[in-house]
Amino acid sequence: MAKDSPSPSKEPAEGEGENTRRGGNPVMIALVIAALAAVLFLYREDDRARITASLFDQQLLLGNIESVQIGDVEVTGVFETRVDKPFPKDKNIDGDTKSEQYSKEFVFNRPPGNNVYASELEQRLKVNGVDDYEFKKPDSTAVIVQVLLMLVLPLGILFLIFTMIRRSRNEMMGGGGFLSGFSKSPAKRFEATDKIITFDEVAGLQGVKEDLQEIVDYLKTPEKFQRLGGQVPKGVLLNGPPGTGKTLLARAVAGEASVPFYSVNGSEFIQMFVGVGASRVRDLFKTAKEHSPSIIFIDEIDAVGRQRGAGVGGGHDEREQTLNQILGEMDGFSGTHAVIVIAATNRPDVLDPALLRPGRFDRHVTVGRPTMKGREEIFKVHVRDVPLGEDVDLRRLAAGTVGLTGADIRNMVNEGALWAARQDKKVVEMADFDYARDKILMGAKREEVLQEDEKEKTAYHEAGHTLTAWHLEGSHIVHKVTIIPRGRSLGATQYVPNEDRLSMSKKELDHQLIVLLGGRAAEKIVYNETCVGAENDLERATSIARRMVTHWGMSPKIGPVSYKTSDEDPFLGREIHQQRQFSEHTQELIDEEVARLLLEADQKAEQLLREHRGELETITRGLLEREELSEVELTELIGPSIHKRNKDGKETDGKETEGKETEGKETEGKVEQFMAPEGAAERT
Repeated sequence: MAKDSPSPSKEPAEGEGENTRRGGNPVMIALVIAALAAVLFLYREDDRARITASLFDQQLLLGNIESVQIGDVEVTGVFETRVDKPFPKDKNIDGDTKSEQYSKEFVFNRPPGNNVYASELEQRLKVNGVDDYEFKKPDSTAVIVQVLLMLVLPLGILFLIFTMIRRSRNEMMGGGGFLSGFSKSPAKRFEATDKIITFDEVAGLQGVKEDLQEIVDYLKTPEKFQRLGGQVPKGVLLNGPPGTGKTLLARAVAGEASVPFYSVNGSEFIQMFVGVGASRVRDLFKTAKEHSPSIIFIDEIDAVGRQRGAGVGGGHDEREQTLNQILGEMDGFSGTHAVIVIAATNRPDVLDPALLRPGRFDRHVTVGRPTMKGREEIFKVHVRDVPLGEDVDLRRLAAGTVGLTGADIRNMVNEGALWAARQDKKVVEMADFDYARDKILMGAKREEVLQEDEKEKTAYHEAGHTLTAWHLEGSHIVHKVTIIPRGRSLGATQYVPNEDRLSMSKKELDHQLIVLLGGRAAEKIVYNETCVGAENDLERATSIARRMVTHWGMSPKIGPVSYKTSDEDPFLGREIHQQRQFSEHTQELIDEEVARLLLEADQKAEQLLREHRGELETITRGLLEREELSEVELTELIGPSIHKRNKDGKETDGKETEGKETEGKETEGKVEQFMAPEGAAERT
């Protein structure tokens, strides 16, 4: 269907506002020109010859004066013929030395304000036959210029400094300077000229797209919903793990909606001055209301929407004021302002309860990891511009990437394309995608060369993990095992779940503990000692065992009681004032049960490896020879895994036999399924 795009916002032409702010100041320019003119006037070069009064008297007696102008301070005139300058007394004079001459125009100083001197000079001029003489009017130009320079120029400089300071302050606070726009919202309006993303480009997540599509439809045809009394949700909160496509969904809403769309990051509200964030929130909602109906998208809202009063010292004043303003704006919408707020976060547990209540965020949409079908669709989206080889099977890639998000899949496709380009290939083959998956899941290959004894210990360790997972039904399928140093490990065993699992039983968790301790058990069997390579295995096994006891009630000694501690919110400061809800004796029991589960898993792992000691040696020798074994190569060495045998048995058995076996298992075991968080299952 045709997609309507929002009209681009009217922005000022580039350079227009800047020229307005930086345009010339007429007063400043006039002051500078006046100062330069005054300086040039006072210190202009005089072409007239400055002589002494005695030389004037001498030339007057000789009749060499043509005209004279008598002033109050100076007497100027013109010689009839140029007069030689006298030689300096300290200069040697010879016959070839030529004397310099004065110019015809001359000037000399007279006694100021002495009228008697002027009368006597007039009489002398008449006696010597100089008829061309006159008295000049008093000239006060020099005095005026001096006064201007002494008084007006300092005042002008002070005025100039004041004007510059005021102008700089205006630029900083609202004209494009360092502090400009502190009270203005940093939200960006979606432009139709940008690359438009629609819901068709968001693979999977059908339920999430339906919820968001309903909002887009309401904005396009509100009368359809208002006819039955329906109102658009004021807020939609998208929560889920990182990389699942929350921001991409918001961009798709911007591409689908035909209304103004404003996007902002939660951290952009927070500044160093208290109250700035609240003013930005007011400006954002004011702009959105002026262009309603509109959509506001706040990414990473947990940066500003954390619980108030949490943490050491009672919280953060600037963040809490910003949150209070958001709460007021969202709850203060009138019926005429159709402003919808869409927010995204991967930490909904730290958000303030007042922000999550109906009336603010009416809908909470969980954006989870994609399913098998969703991963296949995501692969199809990301490989549209990638030339694929004939052996590429997207369904197989989707099956081998259980637990990966859309961002992980995009990164995997990109890494595969880059690797194929480095190998000078024309198409991207299945081997390139396998290389990219191994690089993402297990890390890039390191250049270290292990010594023979370290290499052998690593091979036994990884063989222990592989063999326990190969014979335990509750473990994940072994996809690949390697003793090539990758990432931060010397070796790695890559597991792939056989299907998307949302819950796990105690049996499966027990088997995972056995697999995690299988590498350490193999070292004990072969070398009668352990090494430091099992550090990460022990951390993960201890975490699972402690959750089994305290979170999921899987200890018969402790019973179905939850003993969760406050370690899930390390930055809210709750654990400072929150007391433990159980006694020291109960804590000792918990520690004993955790140790019991781990010891039992360790004993079972050692027992299983002793029963299959020959297969342990076979896998180890294969790793030492090839350094990397795939699932197919492991099957050739030690036969099919228990997962493969069970799958083949179910396919050969009839439906009736399968039903009887299922009934028997339920009657015999009655294994209850417990919901486990994402971190419980091992995901490499």
